[in-house]
Amino acid sequence: MKTFKYILISSFIGVAALNSSCEKFLDKPLENQQRSEEIDYSNLSLMYAPVSGVYRAAADDNLTHWIDLSIRCMRDDDFQQAAPNPNDNPELMGIKNFQNDVTIQSYWGLNQSWISYYSLAISANNALMELDEFEKNIPSDNTQMLARNKQYKAEVRFLRAYAHLLASRIFGDVPILFDSGDIARLTTIEKSTEVEVREFIIDEMNACIADLEDKRPNESEHKGAVTKYSALLLKAKAASDLAGNDNSSPYWDQVLEATDLIIGSEKFSLHGDFYNLFKRPGKMSDESLFELQYSDFGLPTGDIVRPGVDWGTFFRWQGPAGDQRGSAISGAGWIPPSQDIVDFLSSRGDALRLKTTILEYGATENTYVETPDGDRVYGNPFGIKYFNGKTYLPVNQMTEGRIEYGANNNVRILRYADALLLNAEAKVRKGQDGDAPFNEVRDRANMGLITGVTLNQILDERRAEFACEWWGERFNDLVRTGRAQQVFGAKFIPGQSESVPIPQTQIDANSNFR
Repeated sequence: MKTFKYILISSFIGVAALNSSCEKFLDKPLENQQRSEEIDYSNLSLMYAPVSGVYRAAADDNLTHWIDLSIRCMRDDDFQQAAPNPNDNPELMGIKNFQNDVTIQSYWGLNQSWISYYSLAISANNALMELDEFEKNIPSDNTQMLARNKQYKAEVRFLRAYAHLLASRIFGDVPILFDSGDIARLTTIEKSTEVEVREFIIDEMNACIADLEDKRPNESEHKGAVTKYSALLLKAKAASDLAGNDNSSPYWDQVLEATDLIIGSEKFSLHGDFYNLFKRPGKMSDESLFELQYSDFGLPTGDIVRPGVDWGTFFRWQGPAGDQRGSAISGAGWIPPSQDIVDFLSSRGDALRLKTTILEYGATENTYVETPDGDRVYGNPFGIKYFNGKTYLPVNQMTEGRIEYGANNNVRILRYADALLLNAEAKVRKGQDGDAPFNEVRDRANMGLITGVTLNQILDERRAEFACEWWGERFNDLVRTGRAQQVFGAKFIPGQSESVPIPQTQIDANSNFR
């Protein structure tokens, strides 16, 4: 029986740059996954194990590390600052102000962000290697099992492609880790351009779509797994990045085709209650095309699967700071929403999205404001006025006995609303009528319907719909449409400020990353 050991990523990220806690994290077995040397590849009932491990790697830390999320969000004008105390991690404010200097390049947080994305890519490549070994033990006449092996490989390739999308949106030109053979040349591999990265993602999704389940993720064999529609939306997002602000770009045809297939499947619908979409009633709804899953198993005590590490868990990291009088509605208070997004939603009369996205602190440390569900939130010593309502899970929705902020909630990543608005944008850019998909999103938010929708109205709707979500959509939309300097002013330098510098640690390991 042939086996492989999991490949650690220390050769890629530079051992000297890792502190002991990072080394321990990278060396631990992936949750729900045995080490390869223990797997019997002839036992096909174990074939999903490496796939499960990549999902767990994505959910555990590779896509939800607090510093990585801070870096992604910081460049949006929807967020005020990083830490509630602006003197904490000042490099993040440098990133917000597009100061791509040597201090930023040497910032440990950038290197951690790089580690997160490429850890996931390497985990995916390992899993594909494992799945190849299982495939060797599948009889040639077992077409069902062979198809399942292809499906599992396609799921892993989706996760790898998504990691590359995030890495390129942050760092610009980055290497593509296409297979396990890249590991041997990580000190010599060259960067690929942003265009090449997006084309890689499109090609990967085109290759995977036919092998993925023709279902919603909440109907899949393993509930919540990516399906062909997840791949179609990822393809559309990569193509929209390439199309940019060029209405004549053929990439808009790809955006339109992919989103038409999602909409035409009639499998998806917007969750009827926008406020609860991001809370327990919205977990794995018919709107979800991909989300990271967590659980407290419905038990008041004991194990819990939750995102992130230590105090920086995804929800607690964004929960209200200060003395919350023992309430489960508490946290570190990082990345507070800006007054700008509050004013934008208010000026539109966008009451439901405002209520959902923006929650207030009390005016002082001894006064409180009640959330829509009646939870009390006291003021904080930093004078921060708002916290992110899309990460808020009311006490009345928490498992009785649990006190972890956001416990038992999922992290939404790809939603049907994105497919609808990209579809509307592609249609308008191609001179077609985008009213129907646009108004479907608008109607759910209790906003008046619009006839003859324009590109500007669609982009405003995207900002309102995805306000304060954590994947940097607002900043990416400004960049791809050439509007970033208009919003951020002279501090944004076109051709330079779209990305942050590749970490110095990585350049020291591979001079091709300069």
